[in-house]
Amino acid sequence: MSLNELFRTQLVLLVAFSAGLSHAQDYVGSDTCSSCHEAEFDAWQGSHHDLAMQPANAETVLGNFDDAVFEHRGVTARFFRRHGKYMVEAQGADGGQHEYEVSYTFGAVPLQQYLIGFPDGRYQALTVAWDTRAAEQGGQRWFHLYPGEDIPPGDEVHWTAPAHNWNYSCAECHSTRLRKNYDALADTYRTDWSEIDVACEACHGPGGGHVAAAKAAAQGAKEYPADHGLAVNLNRRGEWHLATGQRNAALARPTKGAPEIEVCGRCHARRSQLSEDYVHGRPLSDTHRVQLLSEGYYHPDGQILDEVYVYGSFRQSRMHAAGVTCSDCHEPHSQKLRAEGNAVCATCHAPSTYDATEHHHHPVESTGAQCVECHMPSRSYMVVDPRRDHSMRIPRPDLSVSLGVPNACSQCHVGCSDQWSADALEAWYGKERKPGYQRYASVLIAAHAGGVGAGEGLAALALDESAPIIARATALQEIADFLGPESLPAIQAGLASPDPLMRRAAVQTLQDVDATARTQ
Repeated sequence: MSLNELFRTQLVLLVAFSAGLSHAQDYVGSDTCSSCHEAEFDAWQGSHHDLAMQPANAETVLGNFDDAVFEHRGVTARFFRRHGKYMVEAQGADGGQHEYEVSYTFGAVPLQQYLIGFPDGRYQALTVAWDTRAAEQGGQRWFHLYPGEDIPPGDEVHWTAPAHNWNYSCAECHSTRLRKNYDALADTYRTDWSEIDVACEACHGPGGGHVAAAKAAAQGAKEYPADHGLAVNLNRRGEWHLATGQRNAALARPTKGAPEIEVCGRCHARRSQLSEDYVHGRPLSDTHRVQLLSEGYYHPDGQILDEVYVYGSFRQSRMHAAGVTCSDCHEPHSQKLRAEGNAVCATCHAPSTYDATEHHHHPVESTGAQCVECHMPSRSYMVVDPRRDHSMRIPRPDLSVSLGVPNACSQCHVGCSDQWSADALEAWYGKERKPGYQRYASVLIAAHAGGVGAGEGLAALALDESAPIIARATALQEIADFLGPESLPAIQAGLASPDPLMRRAAVQTLQDVDATARTQ
């Protein structure tokens, strides 16, 4: 199925399942929230969520529209202003140069894109973007998101194509209470929203019930709802305690309320939308198909490869298994880290043990002494946007030698071989050092190669309760190509799993099982 056919099919599904969404009157707006939650509102202002999307004007547009011309492989784009409006002259779907008005800015750091509105209700994101980084960092310039490619009209990633259609691809995560309102017969949109950016109710759900409960309490009501009248109550994060003499903190009090990672994962996951009938506080998989650790998206050991964001990698981590959530490290309203540098890790991991030369074997204050450089290496997307792998793994250059997967050591020590890195780690930590939490690379590589015993390895991984659920679900999905008697216990266990990723993978695999076994 082509990208265009997939686009049409999924949009028809979205229309078919669109009943039951929260009503517009249930949403009260962030200004209403600010009257009681001033500190949270102030922290949110100017954040990535607040700046996710804005009307194009002199305060929001960061790019050079002073008649700037940018050329990409023989195709030019000109950015200018006319009568107070921000304009671009660019190649259209017909191959000709046309003038377009910029309707909205899209993002702010480290790049900003621009959305062009069309009469049929579509908004398309230009693939020439503005690098908002400082000039000394290489920024303050126009650049193309596909720098080494010719992107002619009709190409699936031309800026006028469905891949860069805001309504379909981007809108859900950049605005609040968004409804696509796609008319499949007319192939038009009437997309609307309660707030153009990612505001309070994008995460907490509609606030009408909360406001009503607060007003009732102010008027003397004796009972106040335990959930504060919110679909998603995230008012208490977990409490971790690092005892004296201990190396790692223990969870003294778990989080209260909706699973935070499911709330954040709605937008911070590589996923496709199955239904617009999203209910705040429900599992992400009710309405979205989360990308598993499939070939082409992740490396076989689960490290990020394609643009998969952070949900899938974090669900592989020992941190997630232990009960760590997003807000343990990130302040959710400003999205800033709760501390700078290694201090954010030191809240749970004793600095005397881990932020020490005896542990990291690099000079103090050097790049190699930073926790994230070894355990959360970054990969750049959209040319200038580095994203850190949130699987928080132990570097494994030995797996680079044997299986060809990347490792953090060689990413910094350019020019040194993977064997050199493996030898260094062995010299520092010995041959019996811990292999890490993610131990499924060899199984998934064997599955990709179709090697002997791949089915048995996948079945064993799918049943391994010590492995991350997302890796087990991936094995259960991959086992479809190696079905045998040893597969059935894994499929049966997957169907009974409390985790929707496992159940989905089991059902998907059952498509290839004969009717008798499927009934069994």
